[in-house]
Amino acid sequence: MTSSFFSMASLTGLLGGLLIGVSASLLWVMNGRIAGISGIAGGMFAAPLREVSWRGAFVAGLVIAGVVGALAKPEVFGAASALPFAQMVAAGLLVGTGTGLGSGCTSGHGVCGLARFSNRSLIATLTFIGVGMLTVAAVRAFSGGAL
Repeated sequence: MTSSFFSMASLTGLLGGLLIGVSASLLWVMNGRIAGISGIAGGMFAAPLREVSWRGAFVAGLVIAGVVGALAKPEVFGAASALPFAQMVAAGLLVGTGTGLGSGCTSGHGVCGLARFSNRSLIATLTFIGVGMLTVAAVRAFSGGAL
């Protein structure tokens, strides 16, 4: 009998987590930067020119990895969203507003900040999770249980 801990999904999850940790650590050690995606992407438009190249490479790497993943194993991405485009834009703007209010996103606070034992990042991450849970509960309540 095989333990579910050693399933292929567990091993690929472990590998993915290790890759995230290693890449965030490498960015910190080699570039002195936190791997906060909202700050990196947002900074592409407001940063000095010398900052744009590494930020662009980081964002390009995210996009390329997503495309390669979608081509290699499209079933892991699930079905396309049935939400109207305007609703998706509104959701994106709300997420952007939240990252601005929280001075960072889940990658910056949740991955990098928690790894550095930052109290501020702990509070931010708990807030992200709590607001996300409340949002799902509210949407389900107001839409008759569908999400």
